[in-house]
Amino acid sequence: MKDKKVANNIRTLRFQNGEMTQAELAEKVGVTRQTINALEAAKYSPSLELAFKIAHVFGVGLEEVFQYQD
Repeated sequence: MKDKKVANNIRTLRFQNGEMTQAELAEKVGVTRQTINALEAAKYSPSLELAFKIAHVFGVGLEEVFQYQD
């Protein structure tokens, strides 16, 4: 049961926001670059707090960053 249930637009949003690097985003939200990399690759689902922090950095709603897929 390895269905990827949470998709995201982090990579797209980073590039739409001044080509922000993974390291820059990681610093802004208080995680490692590796965590951002794992999120983008859908290998890791963020905590609710981290999801909100990422959305806040981009100035968008949570559902513009993350989508739950049945």
